[in-house]
Amino acid sequence: MAKRTKHVKPEHREILTAEVLASKRISPHFVRVTLGGPGLAGFTAMGFDQWFRLFMPGRDGELRLPTSATNLGWYAQYLMMGKEHRPLARNYTVRDYRAAGFGEYGSTAEIDIDFAIHGDDTPAAAWANTVTPGCKAGLLDEGITYQAPDHSDWTLLVGDESALPGIAGVLRSLPRDAKGAAYIEIPAAEDAQELGEPAGVQVNWLVRTETHGEVGVLAAEAVRAADLPATGVYAFVAGEQKLAAGVRRHLAQEREIPKADITFTGYWRVGKSQG
Repeated sequence: MAKRTKHVKPEHREILTAEVLASKRISPHFVRVTLGGPGLAGFTAMGFDQWFRLFMPGRDGELRLPTSATNLGWYAQYLMMGKEHRPLARNYTVRDYRAAGFGEYGSTAEIDIDFAIHGDDTPAAAWANTVTPGCKAGLLDEGITYQAPDHSDWTLLVGDESALPGIAGVLRSLPRDAKGAAYIEIPAAEDAQELGEPAGVQVNWLVRTETHGEVGVLAAEAVRAADLPATGVYAFVAGEQKLAAGVRRHLAQEREIPKADITFTGYWRVGKSQG
């Protein structure tokens, strides 16, 4: 059996220039920025947890983009720009994609990006909170990490608010007869969203309070208490580093799920800025 690669990369990669079409707060801790414009004609939607590098204006307020799309090339060019001129670069997931002709704001393709906001004290949060239509941004597609093996028949999705867009993309892309469960930890009940999940996938919203301690504790406890199938489980775990690593360890060691059947990604760490 051929070994699955860690990521599924897009067939063609280039740094695209997009235009901000809208920015709005959709819940207490989420701001949705919609990108569009002719530049998105080069973007190919892959579904699931498709992620990309978002380039926002640098300290000088200008958007300067690398011209190379290779992993080493774009970063080398980025470093050579100097701190005042470098774009702000962060990784995000496609919350929703609408092909040209099906958009909400115009005739071009559109991408929604949901920013998890805990104030505006980080550069990315400040940009999402203040950006206006017409502003420019860059985008470099990086593909997807969700890869359920053929032998799995039950999907487990686990994450905090930073993983919500990716989990939403997976739920939207799953076959409509899929079975499974999602455990999503959020900072407020009002942050829950309509996800369009298959009828056979149960979504569990876990509202974090001060009594639960650090981010991820509530989600980890819920997974430990969950009634999971003995076989056939494929797990996708993302969010805060301790949450992702801890849930993976539990699933592999105590649930005896093969490590190859667990995809996990630490998006950020407690004590380290997300933006």
